[in-house]
Amino acid sequence: MKNFSLYGLPEKVIFCKSCVISNQRPSSTVEFKNYDGKQKSGISIDSNGYCDACKYNIEKNKIDWKEREKQLFIFLEKYRKNNGEYDCIVPSSGGKDSSFTAHVLKTKYNMNPLAVTWAPNMWTDEGFKNFDNLSRIGGIDSILITPNGNLHKYLTKISFMNLGHPFQPFIHGQKIIGPKIAKKFNIPLVVYGENQAEYGNKIEDNLSHYMNNNFFSVDDEFNLRNLMFGGRSIQNIIDESNFNLKDFATYLPLRKKELIENNIQMIFLGFFEKWDPQECFYYASENTGFVPAKKRSDGTYSKYTEIDDKIVPIHFYTTYIKFGIGRASYDASQEIRNNKITRDEGINLVKRFDGEFPSTYFNDFLEYIGISEEEFYKRIDELRSPHLWQKRKDQWILKQSID
Repeated sequence: MKNFSLYGLPEKVIFCKSCVISNQRPSSTVEFKNYDGKQKSGISIDSNGYCDACKYNIEKNKIDWKEREKQLFIFLEKYRKNNGEYDCIVPSSGGKDSSFTAHVLKTKYNMNPLAVTWAPNMWTDEGFKNFDNLSRIGGIDSILITPNGNLHKYLTKISFMNLGHPFQPFIHGQKIIGPKIAKKFNIPLVVYGENQAEYGNKIEDNLSHYMNNNFFSVDDEFNLRNLMFGGRSIQNIIDESNFNLKDFATYLPLRKKELIENNIQMIFLGFFEKWDPQECFYYASENTGFVPAKKRSDGTYSKYTEIDDKIVPIHFYTTYIKFGIGRASYDASQEIRNNKITRDEGINLVKRFDGEFPSTYFNDFLEYIGISEEEFYKRIDELRSPHLWQKRKDQWILKQSID
């Protein structure tokens, strides 16, 4: 098989000297513009062998976080209300990070947040309990948005079959629902947790507390029927199925003029509070009733990261197949940067858990999207990039792994 990169990422695999991530990690993308064959950009690793995430982490440790905290108090003054109304939206899954965000805003910064949750595809027991506990124990008001189940299931299926990305509809919904509800309730501020750029997008993306609105809004003249899901436009989906445009109501992002007309701003709490996922877990456990899973998640050693949706392990398995980077690589890299583990420990964890088959909810996933095991494995093998994988004695192995 000819050696080439199926997704446009570098053909030569390079691992960061500081963490365990490789240059195959793709940057965040605008999900509703994602289609089959779209070439991806990845994390940069410089000539000295250090990735952008680790280089930013060095700068992050130089920041005067007490000064950033003061800046946030000042910033929030123009949004804080004293009439009992909500003054900010927190997009929430009930996970540790959004639970930390909502609770800190309420108790430390004297805000009155409304948590807004885009429902998972399939709740885990811990996921629903944590969502419920955020209000019942954490004292945060929340609302749950559950999209059309038939459509969401269909979009999840075509996202897997066309893109190898079964989590696309959920990621899309999670990003757009905050601003949509902000407009609905006339709440001009949306606060997200950490900036995804901390994990490997361009370093300069970390230099502003504002979120890039391209992730959740479209240009004023954009035809919403051209939005992409599972590599197909809304119009294609309507033409090929029994769905109509009304079914997509919750999926349609705001137009940029709506953000301007309603003075809606989106910021990252992680610009003002030093972000550490494990510390968020400890905080949420103590203050919002957050509970970890009873056992570690498939593909990693962690029990507390992204445990709300049964599709998450399948999602990380597809990233391993497409990019050679599994869930343990993501978890270990951020824990190395936050001095929770050493790089040698991270390498051992990656070797032990990365690429582990997601057996726990595998049958649930097959039943949910309505495909057979044979269809699943056939599609998985089609997603393997020739520059990463080779087959020996009927077994697929990575050509290069971290050592």
